[in-house]
Amino acid sequence: MQENNTKRLDEIKDQVLHCTQCPLHKHRIHAVFGEGPYDAPIFIIGEAPGAKEDETGRPFVGRAGKLIDELLQEYGLSRNKNVFISNIVKCRPPKNRVPDKKEVNLCFSYIEKQIALINPGILVLLGATALKSFTGTHEKITNVRGKWWKEDGRVIIPTYHPAAVFRNPAYRKFIKQDIQTISDQYQAW
Repeated sequence: MQENNTKRLDEIKDQVLHCTQCPLHKHRIHAVFGEGPYDAPIFIIGEAPGAKEDETGRPFVGRAGKLIDELLQEYGLSRNKNVFISNIVKCRPPKNRVPDKKEVNLCFSYIEKQIALINPGILVLLGATALKSFTGTHEKITNVRGKWWKEDGRVIIPTYHPAAVFRNPAYRKFIKQDIQTISDQYQAW
C-alpha cells in the first residue's frame, strides 16, 4: 500500500474518533474506526458497534466477533493478515437499536473512503443494515445471502450478521458456507 493511503486512512481514523456529526457521539465511549491491514483484500462491513465495541473501540469483539473470527480462521482468513472489518455506523446506537437513515447517511462517507483507500477485492456485507445501506436494496438478507456479484471491480457477498446465529442457530451453516465462498474467491486470486 502506498504510504499516502496509510496516512489518509490514519487521518480518517482521527476524524472518526472525534466525529460529532450526529447525536450518536453524545452517548459513545469510543467511536470504532475498524481493524485490520490497510491493504486487506477482504473488507467485512457490519451494522454498528455494540456494547463491547463501544467499550474497547474495536470492531466485533463480543460474541458475534468471536464467532466471525472463528469462522474466518477455519478458512485461513483473519483480521491480522487479510481482512479489514468495520461498520456502516461508527458509534453505538442507544440500546443497540438499528441505526436510522440520517445516522447512516452522516456516517457513510467514512466507509466509502475506507473502501476506496483499502481497495479490497471482496466486500462482505453482514446483515440487512449493511446490505441496505451499501446497495440501497430493500431485499431481505434471507433472499440474497450467499449470492455474490461484481461491482466496480469487486466481488460483493452479503451474508447473515453473525449475531443472527444466537437467535437462530441454523444460520451458522449459511454463514460458514458464505465464508468458504469468500475464502475460495480470495484463493482464486
